[in-house]
Amino acid sequence: MSTRKSKVVVLLLGLLLLVTMTGCIPGDGTYTIKDPAGFFWGIWHGWIAPISLIVGIFDNNIRIYEPNNVGWLYDLGFYISIIGGFGSLSLFRKKKKED
Repeated sequence: MSTRKSKVVVLLLGLLLLVTMTGCIPGDGTYTIKDPAGFFWGIWHGWIAPISLIVGIFDNNIRIYEPNNVGWLYDLGFYISIIGGFGSLSLFRKKKKED
């Protein structure tokens, strides 16, 4: 496969992944008072928070955080994924050696 075709395939797969990830975005009306978002949805919403932020710029209904949730369990899942997912990136950075 040529490099041009592989770049197109990677771009299409990236767009497909982006569309798939926004399928259950906070604030889209999926969750109600009778069926609130729980712990695992908190984890998912924490992982897609950067995407939610970007989409929220263009759609006022979209939020980073789902207001219809079960309470502290949702909060726990949300913060675990925010801290664990994005905070741990600094652990993988190579530190500069001082000579």
